Amino acid sequence: MFSRRECRSLAIMPASVLSRPGADLSYHETGAGPLLGYSHGIFFSSATEDAIGVFPWSQLAGTRRIVRYDQRAHGRSTGQPDPDAYVWPSLAGDLLAMANHVGGAEPLDWAGSSMGTASLLWAATQRPARFRRLVLIIPPTVRETRVAAAQTYRAGADMVQRRGKAAWMAAVRAFPPPAVFADLPTWRFDADVPEELLPALLRGAAASDLPDDDALRAITQPVLILAWETDPVHPVSSARLLADTLPDARLHVSDTVADIRAWPNRIESFLAEAL
Repeated sequence: MFSRRECRSLAIMPASVLSRPGADLSYHETGAGPLLGYSHGIFFSSATEDAIGVFPWSQLAGTRRIVRYDQRAHGRSTGQPDPDAYVWPSLAGDLLAMANHVGGAEPLDWAGSSMGTASLLWAATQRPARFRRLVLIIPPTVRETRVAAAQTYRAGADMVQRRGKAAWMAAVRAFPPPAVFADLPTWRFDADVPEELLPALLRGAAASDLPDDDALRAITQPVLILAWETDPVHPVSSARLLADTLPDARLHVSDTVADIRAWPNRIESFLAEAL
């Protein structure tokens, strides 16, 4: 997490709330400058991402006004026990509402990680004029690789309902971390989702996939794709599929934590190209 000194210098604002059908979305702002919105991945939240410390947001907050929100049912945001609320096109609706709430009329820069990447792609197909540039971080399993992932999510939902969240988390934590994070002491899986909402979230994820290739080809904004090696939940094959399908995309794949921690510099350079 940010130190107290970083919090003061980056002017992290207290959390605010955007009310949506079936959820109140908690969000906060950091830094100053052109807006960069961000949507996190499944099971995570702003707090859990900061605790792991892989992505140093403080490097971007010196030049950007960063808006991060907890997706519905995650972190400080609320939700409802309805799987349809957590399919990626529905989460795209939350993203667009947040973009309209915190941004002006001009097209915005937005980044997403994992599930947040998928939500962002769906949002870009629904409202293409809303975005200027996209940053897609660790795209999740999609297409053929999503079949097995969907089965795992459904089995996880059943397990949570039968045995509880703690038993499910113990089973997930039994798997080793991706090799790229083997020497990162702060790496830890922690689902920041209430037990009563977790089965619906898992079933929504199981029912989700990317827009079809024709819809992806209609996304003409410049896109930066960032992936890391050795993670079956975020296979490089998904990143390469997007790089090959999106009309104006560039891909960078990292195999060390040090290179991942340089992603903010890559993002800033990418976003600054057309300013």
